[in-house]
Amino acid sequence: MKKIHIKKPDIKGAIDKLKNLKKEDVIRHFKARKERRARIIEARRNSAFARKMQPVYKFMNRFSLVFHALLACIINFAIEAISRHSLVEAWIYMTGSPLVFLYNAFMIFVTFSIVYLFKRRVFVRIIISVFWMILGIANGYMLLKRVTPFNAQDLKIASDGLSLINKYLDGFEIILFIVGIAAVVVWMISMWRRGGQYDGKIHHVRALIGIVVCAVLYVFVSNQAVDKRVVSTYFGNIAFAYEDYGLPYCFMASVFNTGIDEPSGYSKKTMEEIGQNGKLTESKITNAKTKKTKPNILFVQLESYFDVDNAEFFKTSQDVCPNLHKMFKKYSTGYFKVPSVGAGTANTEFEVLTGMNLRYFGPGEYPYKTMLKDHTCESAATALGKLGYGTHALHNNGGNFYSRARVFNNIGFDSFTSKEFMNILQLTENGWAKDAVLVQHIMDAMNSTKENDFVFTVSLQGHGDYPTEKVIQNPRITVSGIDDEALKNKWEYYVNQVYEMDQFAGNLIKAVEKRKEPTVVVFYGDHLPTMGLKAEDLKSRYLYNTNYVIWDNIGLKKQDRNIPSYQIMSEVFERLGIHSGTLFNYHQTRRKTKNYLSDLELLQYDILYGKQYVYNGKKPITEGHMKMGIRNVTLKNVVPHLDEGYSLYGENFTKSSKVFVNDEKQDSTFLNNTRIDLDETELKNGDKISIVQMGSSDTVFRKSDEYIYKDGKLTVQKGTGTDTTKSWVPQADGDK
Repeated sequence: MKKIHIKKPDIKGAIDKLKNLKKEDVIRHFKARKERRARIIEARRNSAFARKMQPVYKFMNRFSLVFHALLACIINFAIEAISRHSLVEAWIYMTGSPLVFLYNAFMIFVTFSIVYLFKRRVFVRIIISVFWMILGIANGYMLLKRVTPFNAQDLKIASDGLSLINKYLDGFEIILFIVGIAAVVVWMISMWRRGGQYDGKIHHVRALIGIVVCAVLYVFVSNQAVDKRVVSTYFGNIAFAYEDYGLPYCFMASVFNTGIDEPSGYSKKTMEEIGQNGKLTESKITNAKTKKTKPNILFVQLESYFDVDNAEFFKTSQDVCPNLHKMFKKYSTGYFKVPSVGAGTANTEFEVLTGMNLRYFGPGEYPYKTMLKDHTCESAATALGKLGYGTHALHNNGGNFYSRARVFNNIGFDSFTSKEFMNILQLTENGWAKDAVLVQHIMDAMNSTKENDFVFTVSLQGHGDYPTEKVIQNPRITVSGIDDEALKNKWEYYVNQVYEMDQFAGNLIKAVEKRKEPTVVVFYGDHLPTMGLKAEDLKSRYLYNTNYVIWDNIGLKKQDRNIPSYQIMSEVFERLGIHSGTLFNYHQTRRKTKNYLSDLELLQYDILYGKQYVYNGKKPITEGHMKMGIRNVTLKNVVPHLDEGYSLYGENFTKSSKVFVNDEKQDSTFLNNTRIDLDETELKNGDKISIVQMGSSDTVFRKSDEYIYKDGKLTVQKGTGTDTTKSWVPQADGDK
């Protein structure tokens, strides 16, 4: 057997060679490498295979536009098949809507026009093809996990999505994802090196003219497609729009069609008329009882909640939401029309808090990301703040998700208590925080101010993805009537979460009743769960209906009606005799009048994108002032370990509490809300210790006062932490 001899590397020789390396040697090396590459390319061109293929290449280059059109159709069919999870469905779409299919193929065809600017045409074609295929794959995968298709807004919340990747991808899928990306990158590098080059002369001017002609032709075709109703510029249902109008058009619409375009007739005079010469911006209370007592107003958004009794295809072993059903019978209730299905929590929030209608924004747009993250805007918080209310937001998920911490600051809240400020002990089988933790934090928010409060709470427990395996071994509630075992497991998991959410609602009402303060509590679902529901599965026969109820202890008359989410705040205000907030006043005075919706579009445009004529120079909010969290994090003492390290004792620690010594983050272990261990830190006299409540991307939400360590004792340096009388945002950005 032949032995394998491994040559010992000449490390010393290599080092000596590097020491004696001259500039001329480097130039000679790269020149030789370039010449070698040229010889290889020339050899390939003169090979028997290349000579045989030359007529083919010549033919394909001559009729490249035809082949681009064919390739565009193939790619379009492929991405639709992936998106629809079916070749048959893609074929039905192509043959059933040929004009739509060809329009989308033409869009892909136009992107191939740029290849004529490059010699490496094969490589450029591959890049363009990979781009479109990635969109198709991303959309197909998204639709396995939710009902909302992949759109441009997903790219804007990509940083938030990365923090949740483990909740949507299992270990195998993550590995598959990484391997797939690596394989594509390797293949593309290989094609860059081996894909060959165009032999002819590149006519850049002619190519640019061709690109311009294609672009102009595409604009013309698009206008015709809209005029002839082949496609639409408004997506009442983004999921249905992707099915009807195809992925390429819908995705690009979500990229370029954002915000609110200036409506026809927009002018200062028009806005003065709509603003009723300043009356819409007034803030007042007309109800004598409300003026005297100013009842607390609590809004609770229940994640993925709807009354499962509305589902017609299964039954449950017991009442899933007894507390809410009891409220439905006694207090005002009805269907709650929301802007999305299976996702889009932040958009329901947006409509509720601002009174704005999402139909005037771009398809699939999240105004939290596109506008409110960086711009101030009036809301229920500013409206009630003007009347002396304390205003608080709570959510048992990360403060950075959907940029809520910045958004809530920009829309006038006084405080926001996110997951980073909660000692969460109970999680669902899927790893989401249970809602029971919210009751005490809502009470803390109400206790933090002398005045009465507006508290807006976003729950989390009902969040998907819902497991197809049986993860609750002895469920309190079982489901019958569903034959598919995986689907049954999903619904059984869901109804048990809803039951606990209902218990949270009941416990919150008990806590409110104990306070013996005049209070109104609104419960509503943000959207239906991601279960692939169809209209015929529901009694309401409508996928955008959840449920709401308005509980109170002040004797409000029961008035049942169905209501859209952008009107709910104005409805509650009106029943209390509160007239504050431009949009809420508008709904109260114009809801049943002529041109209500068209004037609403003008008003929304004026406030967010126009010249704000309606404010007449007196904008309700110009900057935020919100603090993060209610409770102060404090240190009491430090205890050294026997070998090395220390234990810090204090109050209000959470898993998001990070220890800094002399402004350097330490490796620490959270044990409970009163103890954090430092196993590798060595403290010296004079060291400054602080605790930071840190969010994703190392965001400093709030910093405690500094404590000076000396001889085993801590001395607080008051006023050195985050100033809670000012907005947390500039302070955090300054720390960065």
